[in-house]
Amino acid sequence: MNARDRDVDGRARSARPRDGLGRPLPYGAPGVERQPEGVVRSPGETVREAQRLLDAGMPFHAHEVFEDAWKSGPEAEAPLWRGLAQLAVGLTHAARGNAVGGARLLRRGAVSLTGREAYGIDVPGLIRWARELAARVEAGERIDPAAESPRLIGAGTPDP
Repeated sequence: MNARDRDVDGRARSARPRDGLGRPLPYGAPGVERQPEGVVRSPGETVREAQRLLDAGMPFHAHEVFEDAWKSGPEAEAPLWRGLAQLAVGLTHAARGNAVGGARLLRRGAVSLTGREAYGIDVPGLIRWARELAARVEAGERIDPAAESPRLIGAGTPDP
């Protein structure tokens, strides 16, 4: 194994297994299957897959799904998907015990989502969730990512 893993284009890509929060594990350790990169999904598929990962306590992997949407979708929608990715990464950092980074990213995601409602995503609810979670993280509360999983689609709203 090379000291630095590279993809076919020479970009650094760690082949190390990762845990559910995206932390690298030793080579050969069992890990969580990583999300494939560059997958183009419909908005509805993106929301459903990200929700599945969030519910499973894998916000790091959900962030990768949102990142694919922001990079492959229309430029006008990039702020929505980027804001959702920031929330997922904020939850990841909070669950890893990084209170400062977690709270900062949760708040940044909330700001990014302001006025970005689309696809039945409960943007006001997510903004409220992010701000409340950021305050709890800063107060020193330990975070279980599966228990804190936000609902992307509001109750009674059909899937996109």
